[in-house]
Amino acid sequence: MERTTALADVRDDGGGAPDGKPDGAVVRDALGVGIAVGLSGFAFGVTSAGSGLTLLQTCALSLLVFTGASQFALVGALAAGGGAFTAAAGAFFLGVRNAFYGLRLSQLLALPRAVRPFAAQWVIDETTAVALAQPGRRSARLGFLVTGLSLYVLWNLTTLLGALGAEAIGDTDAWGLDAAGPAVFLALLAPMLRTGTERTVAGLAVLLGLGLLPVLPAGVPVLVAALAAPAVLWAQGRRHAARGDAAEGER
Repeated sequence: MERTTALADVRDDGGGAPDGKPDGAVVRDALGVGIAVGLSGFAFGVTSAGSGLTLLQTCALSLLVFTGASQFALVGALAAGGGAFTAAAGAFFLGVRNAFYGLRLSQLLALPRAVRPFAAQWVIDETTAVALAQPGRRSARLGFLVTGLSLYVLWNLTTLLGALGAEAIGDTDAWGLDAAGPAVFLALLAPMLRTGTERTVAGLAVLLGLGLLPVLPAGVPVLVAALAAPAVLWAQGRRHAARGDAAEGER
């Protein structure tokens, strides 16, 4: 098995498409994701400007943070009256997932050390999904590059346009643009919930977030919802331990 995998990696570093997927198909898929998601940067620009952030602050968030769900969480909490610290904390915890993506992608892409700090900026949901969907290392690198580049450029461009056009649009809530980012995030997340544990964590997180929304300050429900994962894992561990004790008792 190890020999087969090593041989596949070596062959996949060539110039053609030995992994069975042409470069054109990888580029097409990557551009489809990059363009589709990049356009929602317009909604972020409008929402951010509507929440009181300046044009410079809005564009800086997209240039430097560049993780859509966290950006929407931040400006959404600010727009709802939450404090800056609470809003930033909620955005931070949402962004932590990218660190785990990076652990997986570092093994898959195996990029040179000099490139990794720059590639880290593009480790987000979309680039991870495209890279992991590829059959080999070469196509994974290509998919990551095309998705990251197209999405970064388009997201920042549409953020700028959205912030500039916020005054012309008026009330962003009336247009429903504040929900565009979370809707895109959920659409990308849903197909990844394949096991019962993942679906349980997602369901509990939704219940915690929505249930506590009316009683906690803006931004705090997101922080509490992050406890869904350790809570489910703890419950599963207790259940497995109980089963083990029962099996041991029967012996």
